[in-house]
Amino acid sequence: MTDAQVRRAIVIAVGRNAAWAVIDGEREPILAVLRKNDRRTVLAPGDIVETLQLDAERVVIERVTPRASALVRRTSAGRTKTMAANIDVIAVVAALADPPPSFALIDQLIAFAVQHGVGAALVLTKPDLVPPEKAAAITAIYAPLDVTTLTVAPRTGGGIDALRAFLRGRRTLFVGNSGVGKSSIFRVLGGTAVVGEVSAAGRGRQTTTSARLFQTEGGFLIDSPGIGEFVLDPVPPAELARLFVEFREPATRCRFGDCRHLAEPDCAVREAVDAGAIAPSRYASYRLIALAGG
Repeated sequence: MTDAQVRRAIVIAVGRNAAWAVIDGEREPILAVLRKNDRRTVLAPGDIVETLQLDAERVVIERVTPRASALVRRTSAGRTKTMAANIDVIAVVAALADPPPSFALIDQLIAFAVQHGVGAALVLTKPDLVPPEKAAAITAIYAPLDVTTLTVAPRTGGGIDALRAFLRGRRTLFVGNSGVGKSSIFRVLGGTAVVGEVSAAGRGRQTTTSARLFQTEGGFLIDSPGIGEFVLDPVPPAELARLFVEFREPATRCRFGDCRHLAEPDCAVREAVDAGAIAPSRYASYRLIALAGG
């Protein structure tokens, strides 16, 4: 085996013993299998691997490079699952209309980013369906939280250059409900796409889900089936409040050190909401998560 035979690739969708990956410099995904002695390796979207083409039909994963980071969540059974690797930004995609934005989902995903120490961005789509002030109002909520907010219109190309500039040099994960325009964004960017999943035997089969990748200089944008499963692990109220960064300073002024910011007297967080210092939609999202046991 020579160095020329080994090629670097980015994993975009995974199965039990194989993965869809895109080789550097190429557009079409390949199906690569793990070697038998590596079958305990659990891959994740975003993993950087070295592949070897054995023949016209067979590609094997020779090595998984060390991860710079991993987004991990705990399942209902108490096990941990690596949802993505080597990501430094989570970009939440939300439509301004059809479907309307779900602030509870947006805020949970931003809190997930804070929880994992990665950056957060918000990409708003379908601006032609609402008055301009709606996008401006949402941007005003998240800009003070260090959440980059971009408005894009893939049909006309509006905002695409700004999105390209933001993605350059970053390893970004797209998250968001179906119907918000992620596919349209990838199509305009010129990213790769594959329709299919990986069976337990390591073979591809046709489905209705898509794994997508757009490579930039020094980074990538990835969207893979199952990413929408991201939810916060259960955390104590004090930790949950810290994931809503604008709560941190007011929380130090609550009467009780263990204030949950729900119904306790002299709660400085709720006072900040009443005073307009914290967006009501953000506090509503916090309450929803806290009351659900988050």
